[in-house]
Amino acid sequence: MKLNSKYAGTLTAVLMLIVMDTTMTFTMTTVMTGWTPGFLERFTFGWLIGFAVGLPTVLLIMPLVRRLVCRVCSP
Repeated sequence: MKLNSKYAGTLTAVLMLIVMDTTMTFTMTTVMTGWTPGFLERFTFGWLIGFAVGLPTVLLIMPLVRRLVCRVCSP
């Protein structure tokens, strides 16, 4: 099963959010607390907060970024 190509931009944004949120949350949790007991719980909690904030932000900002890129790049 393949998705319609009209969803490609949104899917790209969501997948990038997942990768970036995972990378940043893992890095910050490791730096701030180290590999201590409860690391996985703190990481999961931080990841969920980051995703909850990041998803609406990405979906709202993406159209503005696309317009800006279209202005800067030649067709």
